Amino acid sequence: MKKLFISLLAIFAISFASIALPTTTYAITSGDICTSNATHEAKTAAGCYGDSTKIEDVIINIINGVVGVFGIVAAVFIIVGGVGYMTSNGDSGKVEKAKKTILYAVIGLIVSVLAFAIVNFVVANVINS
Repeated sequence: MKKLFISLLAIFAISFASIALPTTTYAITSGDICTSNATHEAKTAAGCYGDSTKIEDVIINIINGVVGVFGIVAAVFIIVGGVGYMTSNGDSGKVEKAKKTILYAVIGLIVSVLAFAIVNFVVANVINS
């Protein structure tokens, strides 16, 4: 159980770091658009005015990453509960434990999907208005 916890913690840390940290991409253009007579919108789209990462985007990325990790953990526990159910050999205690594991994993999966939807709705409608 300790190895499983450490593995899940490592997956969470890697996922969080790769999603939460902003990345920069550069487009290949024919000439330097930042020094040309291009419109303000084109220069903004090209990133001429520095980092334009919004706080809303960072919040959405962090929450989506955390919710994604929770979804993966819930799916793993559904599989663990299924394996426990199949290997219970009719032992009523093991069957009940496996059923509870599957039930709680499904509840966790539903909560994570609802959290994803609620956060995206709130950020899109409340913070942006």
